Amino acid sequence: MAGRTGAQQLGDALTALGTEVVFGLPGVHNLPLWEALADTGIRLVNVRHEQTAGYAADGYARRTGKLGVALVTTGPGAANTLGAVGEAMASAAPVLVIATDIPSTLRRPGVVRGVLHETSDQQAMFAPVTKAGFTVHRADQIAATLHRAARLALMPQSGPVYLGIPTDFLRETTPPREPPAPPAERVLDLPDLPRAAELLASARRPLIWAGGGALRSEAGEAIGKLAERLAAPVLTTFGARGLLPLDHPCLAPNPVHAPEVGQLWDEADVVLAIGTDFDGLMTQNWLMPAPPKLIAVNVDAGDAAKNYRPDVTLVGDARRVVESLHPEQRPGLDELAARLAGIGRRVRGRIRDEEPQAADFLSTLEEVLPADGTIVADMCVAGYWIGGFHRIRAPRRLAYPMGWGTLGYGFPASLGAGAAAEAAGGGRVLCVTGDGGFLYAVGDLATLAEEQLPVTVVVVDDGGYGMLRFDQDQEGLPHRGVDWDSPDFVGLARSFGVHADRVSGFGRAFRRLLSEFVESDEPNVLVVRAKLKPPLNTSPRWYRKSRG
Repeated sequence: MAGRTGAQQLGDALTALGTEVVFGLPGVHNLPLWEALADTGIRLVNVRHEQTAGYAADGYARRTGKLGVALVTTGPGAANTLGAVGEAMASAAPVLVIATDIPSTLRRPGVVRGVLHETSDQQAMFAPVTKAGFTVHRADQIAATLHRAARLALMPQSGPVYLGIPTDFLRETTPPREPPAPPAERVLDLPDLPRAAELLASARRPLIWAGGGALRSEAGEAIGKLAERLAAPVLTTFGARGLLPLDHPCLAPNPVHAPEVGQLWDEADVVLAIGTDFDGLMTQNWLMPAPPKLIAVNVDAGDAAKNYRPDVTLVGDARRVVESLHPEQRPGLDELAARLAGIGRRVRGRIRDEEPQAADFLSTLEEVLPADGTIVADMCVAGYWIGGFHRIRAPRRLAYPMGWGTLGYGFPASLGAGAAAEAAGGGRVLCVTGDGGFLYAVGDLATLAEEQLPVTVVVVDDGGYGMLRFDQDQEGLPHRGVDWDSPDFVGLARSFGVHADRVSGFGRAFRRLLSEFVESDEPNVLVVRAKLKPPLNTSPRWYRKSRG
């Protein structure tokens, strides 16, 4: 094979992987990648902060299920991605961070010499927040190592992987090595399947708890059929929202933090948990009682057992395992559907009675967001309402940073989701963020304008950190560090060339403007001056209380 520069080898490898979009910020060490990628047809979205590159790659990955790729430079550039990579790790988003490192010719083992951007061990910075890390040691290893890293990022349980490349290798010309052959698919071995089938057959009140692993394995159809045969309600975690169609008779209203929904868990005598680790946010810090019998489906037996001990563990891909379960048809499906519909009405009625602004907000989103639209929510009060109560129509139509809880996720991740929507041929992305989170990446309004991504940003401006303000109010404390005078977000967006407008509250004007904005072909920003009370799925409002 003819010689190719290391940068060209990297471009060839990304092309071979079917990469459509990458997100990056150039630096003195990685500039050859910009030249090499120009000849590949891969869209390179230039962002204004390396953290945005990481979040955008995450948003792309969650929207598509494909590998999200971030290109960053050495040292501080690489370090700037760590918060975003940590969120990808906690939420199992397949992200590949490709970072340059100082020239191999200037590296002296055990000594930090003061080379520009030098770190004693750049790969080690990523160890706590990645599945694995790789550092290339010769230019001809770039393509093979990238293939290996990408495969690992996508392999269940998916997650971020780091790839470091000394900058001098990008200009070195060598014949590239052949990429490694993909591993053979694992044979499904389920020795405890008969015991699981026995427990399900004996259940009087079975319940299915589906997590992000179920969504990532595309197990929705299989779970829906199983739930109908069992006449079992299906509770979905934040990471599994949209797993079942909204009209599925077994889909329980979200979230489990609502007492009526939580009662379904309390009544269950057998729980089938699929693709979940029962994290603290979903279980109200494990105040939900352990079920009498628990069957866990997970790619990792340790992950399945770390919070509630299963009676049976079925290790394997969620869809394949669920398709292996063939219970007899149970009666009661119509009664279950009617009960779940009634629970939904009661949950919505409480919102209307207790927080009418939130009810208006949710109803407007449901009315105006197109059927092919995607929501990206930040760690803000409005985002909590979406994560808990907005009705998600399909898989991968909600990106929500509840894995690690990273404030500032929403806007930069929406850039990745917007690029994914364009690559798929259409679909509007609605980003809902607070004023505090939006300021984390406000400079990337330049990216939004330059790339003309199909993104509408709704900034709910309550003049500070609304969730933290609520916490201080609950404890009877004065406001400290949580209030400020907001900038002119409309003027700021317009200064970047992005259309923007403002409105007060979530009434008719909000509905009219949001409808216009999401129907636009251009990016835009809608600023809403409003204060929302946090919903039941935020920890200060959990109804399960610790006894000690």
